[in-house]
Amino acid sequence: MQKKEEIKQAVQQQFGKNAENYVHSQNHAKGSDLELLVEWLKPKKDWTVLDIATGGGHVARTLAPHVDLVIAADLTREMLEAASRANRQANAENIIYVQADAEALPFLDESVDVITCRIAAHHFPDPTAFIREVSRVLRPGGAFLFIDNVVPEDIELAAFVNHVEKIRDRSHVRCLSVNEWRTLHEANGLTESKQRLRKKKFEFEPWVKRLSESLAQEEAIERYLLEATDAQQAYLEMKIEQGRVLTHQIDEWMVLCYKNGGQEDGK
Repeated sequence: MQKKEEIKQAVQQQFGKNAENYVHSQNHAKGSDLELLVEWLKPKKDWTVLDIATGGGHVARTLAPHVDLVIAADLTREMLEAASRANRQANAENIIYVQADAEALPFLDESVDVITCRIAAHHFPDPTAFIREVSRVLRPGGAFLFIDNVVPEDIELAAFVNHVEKIRDRSHVRCLSVNEWRTLHEANGLTESKQRLRKKKFEFEPWVKRLSESLAQEEAIERYLLEATDAQQAYLEMKIEQGRVLTHQIDEWMVLCYKNGGQEDGK
């Protein structure tokens, strides 16, 4: 089993060399969830927002016009640099950039109004530490808006989905199920307010090429999918034509929680 530091080094290497790809990736740059997070959060002009694992800066860029300050944090310096360039081009000036580990945040207790984390947590080796840090840094009554790919509750199907992701991306650790995330939230004083589970479809070729290190790797992933069981292919709702994978889809969970102890409790 890989050690935490080895995993984090792999994450930095993978995202460092693919930083610009993530800024321009349609799967990250577009999506109804970016509009929905503004609708759900109802941001206020005096808020400080911490965007954990900011990636291409899409969430930071979306929220910046609505709040006082966005702190864009990421483990990978190259990712922060790419996000900064994109944000400046979009005239999002009230964003600062901090290289930070999601599992050991360099921020004071109860120091931010909102924390966001979008399509990133499957790269974290210790989700328990991540959620513990979210709860520590968030003020009482503050909001936590979380979005990530999730696996089904069925153990075998979950293992299959995670293996597909792992052979595509060596920095992938594990997608959790909705119930696993809920357990972590509840254990750390985060109460669910709204949630959405949706299917997210990928065109196979751009999906596999975004992180590809070789043609052999791409072929191995496609072969693994083509050899999957009927149940596995049905879960992914794979579209196959002439022996080639065209599309597949996975589940994505979006949830808004509030930290217990403030005026937002019970919303």
